[in-house]
Amino acid sequence: MIRKRSLMHRTAVVAAAGTTALVLAACGGSGDDGSAGHGGHAATASSSAPSSPSASASASAAQGQHNAADVAFAKGMIPHHRQAVEMADLAPGRARSAEVKKLAADIKKAQDPEIRTLSGWLTSWGEDVPAEGAMDHSAHGTGGMMTAEEMTGLENASGTAFDTAFTELMIKHHEGAVEMARTEQADGAHGPAKKMAGEIIDSQSAEIEQMNALLGKG
Repeated sequence: MIRKRSLMHRTAVVAAAGTTALVLAACGGSGDDGSAGHGGHAATASSSAPSSPSASASASAAQGQHNAADVAFAKGMIPHHRQAVEMADLAPGRARSAEVKKLAADIKKAQDPEIRTLSGWLTSWGEDVPAEGAMDHSAHGTGGMMTAEEMTGLENASGTAFDTAFTELMIKHHEGAVEMARTEQADGAHGPAKKMAGEIIDSQSAEIEQMNALLGKG
């Protein structure tokens, strides 16, 4: 009888141990699966977390970062270019020299598209585009821009007198643009604006040499 009870007790202990082992195994498996699942999710979250700032940085780079110097460059160069185009528009009906007429046409052809590009940048940056006729050049001094009196004098000139006045005034005008462009290259942050500044320096410096040659100063 005692032996039978002992056997039954041993059987119960073994069964209980087996049950405990199964429960532990189940818990362990569940813990591993949960841990793996959570770990996998955590890994995914962790790997995606850095990608957000990275995506933001890429978006910023795509939009083009800019600073106050870029804004000043665009706001200063738009009225500056507009005046150069206005001067160039006088040449076909007033200039005598074919070289002056061609130079005026080249200036208009180069600067009209730049005005549109500069205006587009300001709009994308949430800045106001200078109004037509605005000649506020406080950001860069006068920038070689003509006074109202000089513009009137150019409008009233013709022939050789116009050629000389146009060339002399445009040299001063170009020198101002080159100075503004150098400031942008030194202080600006917007890559396309700095690239445009470099193109302005190259093209307008070449035109200054050409105009000095026309005046016999080359």
